[in-house]
Order: sequence, then structure tokens, then C-alpha cells
Amino acid sequence: MKKLQVILFAIFSVFYYSCSSSSNEQTFDSSELPRVSLEQTEKVVEDFIMAEDGATIEIPAGFYEFNTQLILDNKSNITIKGAGLKQTVLSFKNLKTGGEGVKLVGNNITIQDLTIEDAPGDGVKAQHTDGITFRRINVTWTNGDKSKNGTYAIYPVQCKNVMIDEVIASHSRDAGIYVGQSENIIVKNSLAFGNVAGIEIENCDNAEVFGNVARDNAGGILVFNLPGLPKADGAKTKIYDNDIIENNHENFATAMGEGPNGNTVTMIPPGSGVILLAAKEVEIYNNRILRNKTTGVAIASYQITGFPSEAPNWSPFTTDIYIHDNEYDRTKGFPDLSRELGQLISIYNAHGKAKTQDIIYDGIWDESISEDISTNPMRICLSESNLSELYFTRFSLMDGEDNIEGFADASPFQNCTVPVATNVSAIAEM
Repeated sequence: MKKLQVILFAIFSVFYYSCSSSSNEQTFDSSELPRVSLEQTEKVVEDFIMAEDGATIEIPAGFYEFNTQLILDNKSNITIKGAGLKQTVLSFKNLKTGGEGVKLVGNNITIQDLTIEDAPGDGVKAQHTDGITFRRINVTWTNGDKSKNGTYAIYPVQCKNVMIDEVIASHSRDAGIYVGQSENIIVKNSLAFGNVAGIEIENCDNAEVFGNVARDNAGGILVFNLPGLPKADGAKTKIYDNDIIENNHENFATAMGEGPNGNTVTMIPPGSGVILLAAKEVEIYNNRILRNKTTGVAIASYQITGFPSEAPNWSPFTTDIYIHDNEYDRTKGFPDLSRELGQLISIYNAHGKAKTQDIIYDGIWDESISEDISTNPMRICLSESNLSELYFTRFSLMDGEDNIEGFADASPFQNCTVPVATNVSAIAEM
């Protein structure tokens, strides 16, 4: 897409738009809490180390400053309970070794009613855990939105039966709420703001994301399938009844490691409501997708990243997508031009230069299924009642960067449904 960079200068000469609502907003000021003693802090560390199956670890109100991680290793039926997210604050600003502030491994673990601040890596990470509940916790960085903040605020990975309920995640340099390589997931009634990505479901099966607010992130809600991970393709995600509003924050992600895939969130253009990347079986409905300056919903294959797109048991195509009954409100500003996807949308959309889009589709499909995209080989189904009034663009990207075009015709992607079947009833009881 190097040709985009040439045209970009022309766009800049006419339009300049900068709206990085770089909020340093916090839910409360933890500095007003009384500092607990060293003995009380050491008792919490000891409680984690000495916990036996079935224990409840209670952390009284106060501001705790740790210089070591809190690790729960291979324990079952544990509850970690603070006095309230505005009363119990665990600060890891002085942590010099280790990545996570809190790390949880085991079965049937609940962490609730507390705040975690300033972990050098992830705020709270659960791994290889069957039955993990995050409820009424707040994870943030008090530096605000800076690239030196931690990677993920709330981070269950390679887990089963994940419940995330009434949490707040802010200022992470990757995703605020990130669920990776897991299965059977609920993310509900939560707030993600000031992150690069608000909520991300990556290489996961059987997930429902509902009742949340994702605002003031670079990207609101993401469903990704990335290659080369221990769990390959994920499928079956429902995104519904969410407020995905004004995700126009600057993208302050920094590259993580030197692997061949780089860090995909660095490519998210500010102003992205929902992004699907190599996603499978996703249903998006009854959401308020409002005032995201670049696009409301982006449907993209992995090839658009320019990274290698072959891996065992994994497909780079986004397929079986059902988008219906959402509310859209286009911003009056201009799409972001700091990332190539934003440049593509700004320059080649079907509605005139520098126009925010409601829905875009990169138009990359599997030619082994069909030689003609008008047959809708990837089963992209758009059933918005007012689709004719929305700004939709399907791009042609398969003939090289000298032949990029944008098409407003959505008819090949209408008059079809691909409803997604999920079952999270067992998690709902957690």
C-alpha cells in the first residue's frame, strides 16, 4: 500500500484532523487512601503463597505498595476479595521484576472488589485456569495513556469458562480487556477506555460480549484470529447491546518483540469501532456504534496486515459474519491518516475523499471457493435496516495497489443470515 503514502500528502494538504482525546481520566484518586503498613502488605503476599484449596484471601481497605508479584499457583476454589474497587488498591509501581501484578493459575478462582495499578506488564493475568471470574475490579495505570504502560489490564489466556463482569480497564498499551486462546467466555457490564484496544477476543471459541461500554480507545471491540499461536482459529463470538462510542484515541502501542507477526494493534487506526481480523462466525447486533471517526465496523482478512498469512490449522480469511440491527452515527470529522488502513478508508472509500465509513469490507476472499466476490464466498451478511443510508465500502485489494477501488454496492452481502450459536449458560451461573 505504498501508493497510499503518495496520495496521503495530497490529503494532508487539504485536510488536517487531529482528535486524540488523550484523557487521563481515572475512576477515582487512589492517593487519598491511607497507606497500609509493611507488615500488612507482607501478610497479603504470604496469604497468596500459603493459600490452600478452598481459601478466601481477604484484602482490607487501604493502599498497598508491592515490590513483588502476587502469584496463586495451581490452586482451586479460591476467592480473592477486596473491600471495594475504591477502597482496596494494589499498586505495583515499585515492582522491578516479573511482568504481571497478579498471576493466577488453577481452577475456580474469583478475584473481586479491588483495584490494581501500575503493573510493569499485565495488570492481572490468569493462565491455564478452568473457571476464572473477574468481578468489580479496576485495572489501570496512573501515568495515563503512555506507551510505557503495561500491555493488558485484564488478561485471561488459555483458560476455560471465563467470566468478566463489572470491571473497568484503562490506559493499557495493547488491550484493556483481552481474552486469548480461551473458550466459553462472557464479558459483560464493563467499561474499557483510554486503551489502544478496548475489548479484544483473540483465537477464542464460544464468547459473548454484551452490556459493555468501549469508549475513547483507538479501537473499541476487536475479534482477531492470529497465526502461530498454540490455539489456532477461534470461532463463535456474539457482540451485542454494547455502547461503542468515540473510540478516537491516539494509538500509542509499541512493538512487542521481534517476531515475524509484529504487534497487530499498532496497525489499528484511531477511530475504529469494531474490527474483525481473520474472524470466524461473529454476530454483531443491537449495538450503539457512534462517532468513531474512521469506521464503525471493519471486516478484514489477515492479508491486509502484510504479515505472513499461512499457518497450520488456521485461515487468514474473515468468514460467516452477521451484522444487523445496530445504530450508527458518523462523526463530522475526517478518518485517521496515521495508519495505512485509515489512509485506505480515507482515500478509496466509495463516498468521497476523507469520509468516515459506517461499515467497510476489505473484499479479500478465498478464490478457491469462488472466482467472483459477488457470490459472497466468505458469507458476509449485512442486514442493517437502513443500510442504504449508511456509508458502506467494499474495497478491491487483490489486483495490486495500482488498481485499488472502493464500491458502495452492498447487494451481494444482503438477503442472507448466518446466525451464530453460542452457549454460555454454564458461565452465566458463575
